[in-house]
Amino acid sequence: MGTGHFFWVIFYFASLCSASLANNAKINFREKEKKVLDQILGAGKYDARIRPSGLNGTENLPTYVYVNMFLRSISKIDDYKMEYSVQLTFREQWTDERLKFDDIQGRLKYLTLTEANRVWMPDLFFSNEKEGHFHNIIMPNVYIRIFPNGSVLYSIRISLTLACPMNLKLYPLDRQICSLRMASYGWTTNDLVFLWKEGDPVQVVKNLHLPRFTLEKFLTDYCNSKTNTGEYSCLKVDLLFKREFSYYLIQIYIPCCMLVIVSWVSFWLDQGAVPARVSLGVTTLLTMATQTSGINASLPPVSYTKAIDVWTGVCLTFVFGALLEFALVNYASRSDMHKENMKKKRRDLEQASIDAASDLLDTDSNATFAMKPLVRHPGDPLALEKLRQCEVHMQAPKRPNCCKTWLSKFPTRSKRIDVISRITFPLVFALFNLVYWSTYLFRDEEDETF
Repeated sequence: MGTGHFFWVIFYFASLCSASLANNAKINFREKEKKVLDQILGAGKYDARIRPSGLNGTENLPTYVYVNMFLRSISKIDDYKMEYSVQLTFREQWTDERLKFDDIQGRLKYLTLTEANRVWMPDLFFSNEKEGHFHNIIMPNVYIRIFPNGSVLYSIRISLTLACPMNLKLYPLDRQICSLRMASYGWTTNDLVFLWKEGDPVQVVKNLHLPRFTLEKFLTDYCNSKTNTGEYSCLKVDLLFKREFSYYLIQIYIPCCMLVIVSWVSFWLDQGAVPARVSLGVTTLLTMATQTSGINASLPPVSYTKAIDVWTGVCLTFVFGALLEFALVNYASRSDMHKENMKKKRRDLEQASIDAASDLLDTDSNATFAMKPLVRHPGDPLALEKLRQCEVHMQAPKRPNCCKTWLSKFPTRSKRIDVISRITFPLVFALFNLVYWSTYLFRDEEDETF
């Protein structure tokens, strides 16, 4: 056997021995980890029902639990039910002196458990929770880490549906503050105190996308509550959501403006086109009413007036006013026709009386008539009165009225109503838009800040 071959044989057996020693070391290390768990959590050595001691093992001080969380997603914000759904990784950290162990010269960084009932747990609950569930696919998304100094880290992934009371007075130009509240259920502040972890207690996923809202900012705070049974520690996170207005501009505001403008087409149609003007007015009115009912169906029946109610109410009033304008035009048109018929009858009667008098003069040729002078004398009182009236008119000429001059081009009252409506309706609607948008877009932000 050659020297080289002998060397490789020795190297192979050395590798096998080192691998065997490494496996034995791993087995020994796992056995030590098991022994540590048995030492600190063995039967008769640890009672999970007893609260850990306070700071530095002081019995009369409360246990401090530091909380932080990671917001993974916000799936929906429901205006009708006034709630929102969130998925988060929730973490708690506290110190339990009974769980200290030897870290084997730094080799054992921490112990990991998946059963929360093995150690004492804070009795935290979400006070504004409606529904919630844990995640168990593929394995339960929960772990407990026990560090050598007795520090315990509890982490769990949960999904919650939380109540979010909303003020919809400015809807859909509003901002909403939704809170996430966590409190102790049974332990008072004498025994248990929740604190936000220093640094960055709340983290939000970077690619958070909401369909109709934008998360502008969030703020952590404390909300301790006092009851008949004592004072309980409480933490809260306030999330400020801004509603995306572009969706409502396209789906509500622009269609309502178009319906109002379409209703004004009636002013340009002929007065005699009764079926066309009635159909146009009724169709736009029904469409506007359907649009309003569809908007209100997606909102809760609140007792106050919302910004969208003001908009739809005024738009509905304009459409209804256009329909009433045609009724007024139709009435004025019939009145004009009646007056025209009366004038025609009066002219016919006058013409008939003149013809009868002419016939009578032609037949009575023997009658004599006293001829009145064609030119009056200067002292004639009737001539003096006419001269005085002419002087008054010449001395004080009337200033022409532009509006009356312009309206005089339209002989009938019905036509004048249509012409006035063509100008009045757009001007009033433009004025309403100026007031509406200046009121709601440049409003004070007192109610929108924390």
